[in-house]
Amino acid sequence: MLLRLIGAYLRPYRPWLAAVVALQLVGTLALLYLPVLNAEIIDNGVIAGDTGYIVRRGGLMLAVSLGQILCSIAAVWFSARTAMSFGRDVRAAIFGRVGSFSAREVQHFGAPSLITRETNDVQQVQMLVLMGGTLAVASPIMMIGGIALAVHVNAGLSWLVIAVVPVLGISIGLIVTRMVPSFRVMQERIDEVNRLLREQITGVRVVRAFVRERHETSRFAEANDDLTQVSIRAGRWLAGMFPVVMLVANLGSVGVLWFGGHRVESGQMEVGELTAYLSYLMQIVMSVMMATFMLMMVPRSAVCADRIAEVLDTESSVVPPVDPATEFPTRGSIRFEHVEFTHPGADVPVVRDVSFEANPGQTVAIIGSTGAGKTTMLNLVPRLYDVTAGRVLVGGLDVREADAEALWSRIGLVPQKAFLFTGTVADNLRYGKADATEEEMWSALEIAQARDFVEALPDGLDATIAQGGSNLSGGQRQRLAIARAVIRRPEIYLFDDAFSALDLATDARLRTALRPVTGDATVVVVAQRVSTIRDADVILVVEDGEIVGRGSHHELLEGNQTYQEIVASQLSAEEAA
Repeated sequence: MLLRLIGAYLRPYRPWLAAVVALQLVGTLALLYLPVLNAEIIDNGVIAGDTGYIVRRGGLMLAVSLGQILCSIAAVWFSARTAMSFGRDVRAAIFGRVGSFSAREVQHFGAPSLITRETNDVQQVQMLVLMGGTLAVASPIMMIGGIALAVHVNAGLSWLVIAVVPVLGISIGLIVTRMVPSFRVMQERIDEVNRLLREQITGVRVVRAFVRERHETSRFAEANDDLTQVSIRAGRWLAGMFPVVMLVANLGSVGVLWFGGHRVESGQMEVGELTAYLSYLMQIVMSVMMATFMLMMVPRSAVCADRIAEVLDTESSVVPPVDPATEFPTRGSIRFEHVEFTHPGADVPVVRDVSFEANPGQTVAIIGSTGAGKTTMLNLVPRLYDVTAGRVLVGGLDVREADAEALWSRIGLVPQKAFLFTGTVADNLRYGKADATEEEMWSALEIAQARDFVEALPDGLDATIAQGGSNLSGGQRQRLAIARAVIRRPEIYLFDDAFSALDLATDARLRTALRPVTGDATVVVVAQRVSTIRDADVILVVEDGEIVGRGSHHELLEGNQTYQEIVASQLSAEEAA
């Protein structure tokens, strides 16, 4: 999976990779040539006392060293540019894929895991690409060249190279196989820490309200300790790798000096050849250490690549139509035809055999107990989920056949949890209509009963909104979310319990202000409060995913027991009448 991911996203940067290989080849060959020059200086210059020869060869060594440095710098520059571009492309691909997910896929992965995959996991693979351009390319060239030149310098000591390289390879292989499982578990532990941290930051007020600081601290400490233990276990194997490499390298050096010294004494080897051979042995060891460093990164990067590929290979359960339709036969109508929806792996449908119709100029309200399936029914209209049976038609067209943008452009959705984006009030309103004028913004705010508090903000429309609207109250967030939907003047309004945080007086004023705006549009309202939906044209009473009653407030009050129980729990007999 790692090779597939790297190969796919490095394909556009082949010229840069070719430049890296060429520069590393030249730089490494220059590095391999230096011991030869050093040996010649010792044997032909120092021992012979020829100062001129030493100066000439020394100048050549300086020139070769300068070329090697320049090639290394250029190779690192191209490698860094390639790695950063690779990381950018993978992050963009993950972001695009997650943006195409339905609510089902997002729930499957979870927000903390998706964030970790988008950031930490991509960074790990990106670092591997960077190190690959600098170490992985140079390492085999240096190893093969070092072995060849060491044998060329003195074949009698070749057995030392044959002994050292396999021992290094086997030792490192054993350590790496122990590290792979630890790195996989480590990424899972990072997900868990991110999840708990996200929960505790988001729900800090709830934690404090119920005096659960110690409990949450204990939960986080447990997850943090798990991550620490796995990291320590992987770190121990990692820490043992370099000592093993250095032990083998130093033993090899001792062997070269011992046996090479005897060969020098017997006249079978020159002193310069001995120093060159020792240099090549160290270069071979250095190449193994470079490969070791890469091997240390490969296991964790492979785990990260698997997690990235899992996101990229996951197709949305909401499949785009092959030939999407952009024209809708009728304007703004909604029709459910024997609709059923079941979550994957669930035994019981959330919504079953639901049929109703809502037309322009009509307000349809959906009420029922918590978990009855009201929000799920609403989410089927903009195709956040796909039905498992039946059909949902918008404007006379099955939503599964409609172009997504054409469908969404006809809908103004106010979700159950009013979410605002970081920016200003104006920025959030322009999510509803990108080219909205200031006059249109104030008009939408007035309808949503938000004009007063926005005018009271220090910068008005330019007032800063924190992430998620955390610097506003729940009611203020809901009113801005309603204004965001109103400003686009859609054909269909979907209010998913969008008035729950408003007091009764503000709720009444807002609904009154909405009537002229939504007069020619289709309005579907999900609500818990009877006072919010009592004036709706049709009220659907939902229980266990089924419609158990439909009609006006007074009709249901007279003949539907479920609705009577809901009304009795909220209103007095006089208010209900």
